[in-house]
Amino acid sequence: MQTANIAEVKDHLSRFLALVEQGEEVAICKRNVPVARIIPMPAKKSNCTVLGCDLGSVQIKGDITTPAMADADWCMHVDGKP
Repeated sequence: MQTANIAEVKDHLSRFLALVEQGEEVAICKRNVPVARIIPMPAKKSNCTVLGCDLGSVQIKGDITTPAMADADWCMHVDGKP
């Protein structure tokens, strides 16, 4: 792990970021006492989903276009009366 004081990091930030891009960690010190770390971001994972991979895994029973409840059950309660 590379270490550097704050003034050095301010003067050469691009150099330290290049180290981080290569996988190195950089410890930032204040008067030679570590106060922070710059670490590389984890590699971005690509989406491995294949469209249609669950094809046929769902079975629909009955007619999905008819309401699940009768029209009478949808009535609004007015003044506390059904």
